Amino acid sequence: MTEKEAKTVTADAAGGDDVGARLKSVRQMHGWSQREMAKRAGVTNATISLIEQGRVSPSVGSLKKVLNGIPMSLADFFTFQFDSQPQVFFRATEMPNVGPGPIQYRLLGAGNTQRNMSILYEVYPPGEDTGPELLSHDGEEGGIVVSGELEVTVGGEVALLGPGDGYYFNSRRPHRFRNPGDCDCVLVSANNPPSV
Repeated sequence: MTEKEAKTVTADAAGGDDVGARLKSVRQMHGWSQREMAKRAGVTNATISLIEQGRVSPSVGSLKKVLNGIPMSLADFFTFQFDSQPQVFFRATEMPNVGPGPIQYRLLGAGNTQRNMSILYEVYPPGEDTGPELLSHDGEEGGIVVSGELEVTVGGEVALLGPGDGYYFNSRRPHRFRNPGDCDCVLVSANNPPSV
């Protein structure tokens, strides 16, 4: 099969209506108007409009030009699954507590099996800690105290953090967290790779 024949097959297999619907979905996914997409791709607004309406079936070269403005490859364009996107926004009630004890670890995006990190809303009651043993595992972690106080031990270093203070370290370093205060300590933390 020649390169020209392969391009024709690709374009024919895509189908004009499918190309238009896919282009519109990609544009909306980025939150762009037709005018914005046209500007990024270096084509006229009418071109984008006609493709999306299925009134024009673009050549492979024309479609590549439009996709270069995103940027997105032809392969990604034709294989992207628009209807199976994971949830984006979460209410507090949609974040399960994954902590086994009195410390709350509410996990953001718990249902997303493709997560590359864990983001947690943590609540340490007064006097609570992660235990007498120092923790150690692969990855990195960081967090920012929202309210209260948090004593963080990393290796031989100890710091008392308050609202707005944060930490970031390699998780292989032995570490421990403790609330020495008399009110709840609330923080938002993240770790990669996900540990929960």
